[in-house]
Amino acid sequence: MYRPGEQLDPMASPRFAQIPTFARLPYYRSLEGVSTLGVFLGIPFDGGVTFYSGARLAPVCIRLESRLLRPYNMILDVYPFRVLKAVDYGDVDVVPTNAERTLELIEGVVQELSSRGVVPFIAGGDHSISLGVLRGVSRYRPVLIHMDSHLDYWDRYWGSERYTHGTWVRRAIEEGLVSRVIQIGIRGPQFNKEDLEFPKKSAVPIDIITMEEISLRGIDWLLEKLSNIEGKTYISIDIDVVDPSYAPGTGTREVGGFTSREILRIIRSLSKIDIDIVGFDVVEVCPPLDHSGITCLLAANLIYEAMSVKAYHIAKKKS
Repeated sequence: MYRPGEQLDPMASPRFAQIPTFARLPYYRSLEGVSTLGVFLGIPFDGGVTFYSGARLAPVCIRLESRLLRPYNMILDVYPFRVLKAVDYGDVDVVPTNAERTLELIEGVVQELSSRGVVPFIAGGDHSISLGVLRGVSRYRPVLIHMDSHLDYWDRYWGSERYTHGTWVRRAIEEGLVSRVIQIGIRGPQFNKEDLEFPKKSAVPIDIITMEEISLRGIDWLLEKLSNIEGKTYISIDIDVVDPSYAPGTGTREVGGFTSREILRIIRSLSKIDIDIVGFDVVEVCPPLDHSGITCLLAANLIYEAMSVKAYHIAKKKS
């Protein structure tokens, strides 16, 4: 078996050959004796969606679109897989019809990884899975950077459903899992004006940066706003923060979002601030709605860039 952080050589095995793992990294389901610092983890669950389903298929499709990812990130001048000794850790075995049990299973897997000092880079799944991940890294009580077109702190759906892709931020705050929330890219119609009042009642600070503000003031203004973040940080990207012209494969699309280039730039910019990434996810990718795999391709690249930022910080500390 090839070693952690080592991709299959495309000159020996064409990129369309062999069983697809993320970026053609080695598959390890046990980390005994393995010194990896970061893993790709799939969470194929979409039992928390309230509109189009299909995100359960995202991990496998993102793996397929990751096969062109190469070892060296020339923008950040880092070899992310090599620094992280990265592997594909497979998927969480979810229970498709039971959100609460699935959250427990996610928590268990992520907690085991976190206890070893391993950072999970995750492909969902719908956004409800992020609650389970945050439970798994709760010992850090990280800052949550949440990029999304939706706020996701409604209390419940249909009178009783407390664990959906639209309630996870509220649950995370109620459970004391995060120390601060920064929401980026919020846009589109709301159920009512009171939805925007929740930050005033929140037990932790919530900063909302709307897409309208970013559109008026520019990406450089946004990057400056992010420059004061520090310490343990969890990053969650709902792919619908990107405009549907660039990411059509998602279940609750909102017009007027980021371009692919802009979202990549935002992720890369996190290399310039003093954060310690303890987890990262891209969620709500829905392959049945994805034209030519472009949404899955973008998701694969966002995970690659996040791995690169983590590797950049590690390499910088060692130098």
